[in-house]
Amino acid sequence: MARVVVVVYAGAEALDLTGPASVFAAALRRGRNAYQIVYASVGGGPRPLNSGLVIQTVDLRRLRLRRTDTVLVPGGEEPPLVGALSDQALIGWLKHAKARVRRVTSVCSGAFLLAEAGLLDGKRCATHWRACARLAQDYPRTTVDANAIYVNSGRVWTSAGVTTGIDMALALVEADLGRAEVDRISRELVLYVRRPGSLSQFSAALVAQTTSSSALRGALEWARDHMAEATVDGLARRAGVSVRTLHRLCRQEQRTTPGKLLDRMRVERCQLLLSTTDDPLKLVAAASGFDTSTRMKRAFKRDLGFAPRQYRDFRGAP
Repeated sequence: MARVVVVVYAGAEALDLTGPASVFAAALRRGRNAYQIVYASVGGGPRPLNSGLVIQTVDLRRLRLRRTDTVLVPGGEEPPLVGALSDQALIGWLKHAKARVRRVTSVCSGAFLLAEAGLLDGKRCATHWRACARLAQDYPRTTVDANAIYVNSGRVWTSAGVTTGIDMALALVEADLGRAEVDRISRELVLYVRRPGSLSQFSAALVAQTTSSSALRGALEWARDHMAEATVDGLARRAGVSVRTLHRLCRQEQRTTPGKLLDRMRVERCQLLLSTTDDPLKLVAAASGFDTSTRMKRAFKRDLGFAPRQYRDFRGAP
């Protein structure tokens, strides 16, 4: 049985721990649990998380590390994270662990702890979108990918904000146990879709939920579910406004034009279809609302820097 050592400190983000832990706990090998989960902290004992949940931990300094171990480091808001960064015993343990375990991983701002321990020097990494600039500034030897939801840099994996730790954990289990087991876990946990690491943190689909204009929100929600037929004129009709007013609302709410916003949503739909189906590019383009695969390729290249076929070739890869 492989072991996952979850590092705990007072005030850590609960979902950073419990989300990935639920994935590992659901994994089976030959009908039995594939992973043993150990919660560990400096000194051991109970540790309160940000949600009020209290985790009972063992003293990480007394753990005998194994070559098959995976270490997972959660993030947290600034006060608890600063406290963890100043804990020299914790930072020293992470430095010690790197050479002795299979891999070290982080969720959200847990990347700061890995960076402080020197584990991200010369590596590409991810963290919560709000912390990307700070991580790059404080640790200039890192290469921060502000878009990826998780990054595999060999024996060091990092993920972006909070729930992306679940996506990273699924990728880790897939590396260990294969695609079929991960598909089973995804069904068991009722996940809507498995997201590849290269998928952007910035979801255009969430725009429909965050815009303050109820007219625009309703129109974008409709477009999200009808990408193949959504147009700027159609958005205006759904919103009950003129095309000119629609442009003004998009500028005010999203700082872009309706056409560019639709294209971002189409590219995001393409990413999901390319990652979860083997449909030909022409079908992916049509289902995403692009009138031709050539137009889809241009939009993909503009937004992501590479072609749809390249994306499919390394889907799920860092």
